[in-house]
Amino acid sequence: MELAQISNLATVIFTSIGIGVCFLCLLQIPKSHFSKEGKTFFRNFFGLVLTYLVMHMTRETLQMFAVANATGILIAIRIVTFVEFFTSGAMAICISLLILHASRPHYEQIEKNLKKYTAVLTVLFAVHVVMLVVAAFTDLYYHFDLTETVSRSSVVYARSPLYFLSNIPQLLMLGLDLYLLLRYGKKLDPRLNKAFWFYIALPVAGALIQLFFQQFQLVIFATVISTVNMFYVILRIQNELYQKQEIESSRLESELSMATRIQADMVPNIFPPYPDRKEFDIYASMDPAKEVGGDFYDFFLIDDHHLGLVMADVSGKGVPAALFMMISKIIIQNFALSDRDPKVALESANDQICRNNREEMFVTVWLGILDLETGLLTASNAGHEYPALKLPGKPFELYHDRHGFVIGGMEGSRYRNYEIRLEKGSKLFVYTDGVPEATNASGELFGPERLVDALNTAADGQPQQILKAVDGAISGFVGKAPQFDDITMMCVVYYGPEEKKEEG
Repeated sequence: MELAQISNLATVIFTSIGIGVCFLCLLQIPKSHFSKEGKTFFRNFFGLVLTYLVMHMTRETLQMFAVANATGILIAIRIVTFVEFFTSGAMAICISLLILHASRPHYEQIEKNLKKYTAVLTVLFAVHVVMLVVAAFTDLYYHFDLTETVSRSSVVYARSPLYFLSNIPQLLMLGLDLYLLLRYGKKLDPRLNKAFWFYIALPVAGALIQLFFQQFQLVIFATVISTVNMFYVILRIQNELYQKQEIESSRLESELSMATRIQADMVPNIFPPYPDRKEFDIYASMDPAKEVGGDFYDFFLIDDHHLGLVMADVSGKGVPAALFMMISKIIIQNFALSDRDPKVALESANDQICRNNREEMFVTVWLGILDLETGLLTASNAGHEYPALKLPGKPFELYHDRHGFVIGGMEGSRYRNYEIRLEKGSKLFVYTDGVPEATNASGELFGPERLVDALNTAADGQPQQILKAVDGAISGFVGKAPQFDDITMMCVVYYGPEEKKEEG
């Protein structure tokens, strides 16, 4: 076997191996932890590499075998060669963009000069394409000779004297890559930096060797090896980053779970809370939209004859709202226990919160103090929802009390008390805006009218039954739409000092 035949056979074998390896890389992409953009980039990049390899092998194969129609094969080889050279330039652009993308988070200069770099790459590729079009119709880069023997005819590919021009755009892109690595590569992961240098150096080394042994297409094999090495280095780094993120995510999930339990323990959650007290019954629930929320309820005995009631809603969601919620709850409860006057307690709480509120958060609060001997409820409203009231023999109705300004909104705000005389059997329902503002898939709000209707479906029930009825009405209305706001409710029934609670 002649040397030319051996070199052609070796090129076909090496190229076939390269195609197989690239397909294996493509199979790894869907299972990788790359972002959507990263997966798209590598699919496109390996698509270009595969096209390049297939076109090169096709040209080599066509040249190895005799052909009956010399004119047709000449046209086919010119088309294949054009596509091969085109994809090699596109691959060079991909690597430049990959280096820019990898360096971008570490350097502001790249962001400022990104348009300039992109413009240079666009111009170089445009020149590359124009020269390829010229070469396709002339012998500028290469020419094909038809040789005839007794037994067969074959096409021989030969480089023209100006072949070196075909490499100028790629060499300039290579120069840009070298510049980017020298300027920005220091802050890259050392493994990635080495992979980029390896990608540039190995094909160059292959090209230098090929100058002396033109029969062997070492650049093709070197490109595949360096490409696969770079891909797997990036894949390994990405997997390590994903694992770190998973560990951090697991840690945050554990902390959020603990925060949820802590927040749940911050509000009374054992029912009945005062089994030995027959003057009243109470039940409450809190359903955050996220792991932790900003709503809270509270109830506490101020003394043997007075019950404090609180329903509040902090601005915002999540952890910040939860932290603000816990602070607000403690402050409001402390002032309610010491002042025993809703108006004064809210004013004192507002002033204290305003003094240390750089984030400018606020909380709406309904605060009531119920005299368990007389049934007199003294309450004050700081921008909160209207309470719902049911007197004996009557349905639930919204009680349109006068609102003051939110707590934490402005220091020095003043509030006003109002009084309601609760008869034996009266029921009070307070809630946050997550109830009337629950939204279905059509964007329709649950609204106060539906709330009152839901309350009246279980108006004769115990507090827990009333909350269950409202929760069921909300769930039926919302359907599968996501919960956007915290839902918190509390219901109190007043029995009076001498009358025992009846089972109902």
